[in-house]
Amino acid sequence: MIQSMTGFGKASLQLPSKKITVEVKSLNSKGLDLNVRMPSVYREMELGLRTQISTKLERGKIDFAIYVESTAEQTSTKVNVPVVKAYIAQLREVYADADETELMKMAVRMPDTLKTEREEIDENDWEQIQVIIDEALQNIATFRKDEGASLEREFNLRIGNIRQFMNDTLALDPERIQAIKDRLQTAISELQVNVDENRFEQELIYYLEKLDITEEKVRLGNHLDYFLETLNGSEANGRKLGFITQEMGREINTMGSKSNHAQMQKLVVMMKDELEKIKEQVLNVL
Repeated sequence: MIQSMTGFGKASLQLPSKKITVEVKSLNSKGLDLNVRMPSVYREMELGLRTQISTKLERGKIDFAIYVESTAEQTSTKVNVPVVKAYIAQLREVYADADETELMKMAVRMPDTLKTEREEIDENDWEQIQVIIDEALQNIATFRKDEGASLEREFNLRIGNIRQFMNDTLALDPERIQAIKDRLQTAISELQVNVDENRFEQELIYYLEKLDITEEKVRLGNHLDYFLETLNGSEANGRKLGFITQEMGREINTMGSKSNHAQMQKLVVMMKDELEKIKEQVLNVL
């Protein structure tokens, strides 16, 4: 079953002093475009995390984020009391008439008045965070599979429509050939000249062979079958499906250039329309 590159996964964890939330979002992309955001305390884990994500998701424009919400009464950021007192002393020399409240307001806005104690990674916490990372990645994988199932139904519908329009052109072929013959016969008659019937037949056969679309219909049918076969494969196959649609387009375009028949050209336009819808959605396939 195919998978979409579009997806979303989320998982949360409540630790004693903080709530951890992991979110993963992905959109389509030619390759893997991975953006990882996390608190600096976990930054040393980023390299391994990138490998884990790329192995699981393979392709797409992926935004991965770890959010930490503190639920403890204490915080890691504290007022740097000696620095604040030093600022107040200096400010008092400049603003001798200012009261203590005003001096305090000015002092706390100065550099280095707050200090943050550096957190170290708690191995037990990280093991639990790793669990919800796996959960979030599994959730986005499930989302991608569900989206892939919708894409597969869409592809089957569009391929079926192209095949039907192709078969409709087959039904029109005898009419088209006869119309070409009649048009050439009329043109010859209007010239009012003697024509070698055998030579005329030979030239007519040669001309009709150039307009024959049997090979194009056979190749297009093979491409349609190959598309469905690839669609049902077990591997990521978005690129291959894209290549097949290019080949389908070539055959449809050639049929249009050879058709020389209004109704058949209309069917060709309808095939092109269905193919464009397939191409748009193939961009989302993993």
